[in-house]
Amino acid sequence: MRSLIAVLVFFAWVSAGHTQTPAPTPTTLKPGDTLSISVMQDPKLDRSVTVDPNGQIAFPLAGHVTASGLTPQRLERVLKSRLQRNYKEDDLEVTVALTNAARPEIPEDDLKPKIFITGEVQRPGPYAIRQATTLVQALSLAGGLGPFAARRRIQIHRGSGADEQIFKFDYKAYESGLNLETNLQLQAGDVIIVPERGILE
Repeated sequence: MRSLIAVLVFFAWVSAGHTQTPAPTPTTLKPGDTLSISVMQDPKLDRSVTVDPNGQIAFPLAGHVTASGLTPQRLERVLKSRLQRNYKEDDLEVTVALTNAARPEIPEDDLKPKIFITGEVQRPGPYAIRQATTLVQALSLAGGLGPFAARRRIQIHRGSGADEQIFKFDYKAYESGLNLETNLQLQAGDVIIVPERGILE
């Protein structure tokens, strides 16, 4: 009888909502995630960005920002603090939404050579290269340069640490038929960075 009473008391306790459901773990960002970022006061800044292999994103007027390990809400606050100095409004409204989470890589994908394109391009992110690909071809794969691109200061980062090499590329000069040899053939692991142009560029 006591056991029956104990069971009835337990079910009554559960029905009353006394069970505790574990709080969902906040989503933290990681390389490869695609984000939609909007600024209510300045819609021309609205864009989709991808967290690069170094865990960063590039955003106009904010520069390169470390996103990996942050929640979207925390990244909103970081971007807001970076952007606020450029606007008279007391309270910018910045929204960050995770639109496409990076898939866990499978071994087959790991074998495919990839390059990474970040910064002021239309579609930043990783790109598999299955044949000889030049820098200009890679920029075309990424949808071309964005409206805020610093065309004269594009960089290719190759290697890491003490062995890292940085190659500079002037897209404007290339368009004019100059310095054609700087349109390098890319290698797996190359990171192409298209920075945001300065005010006087």
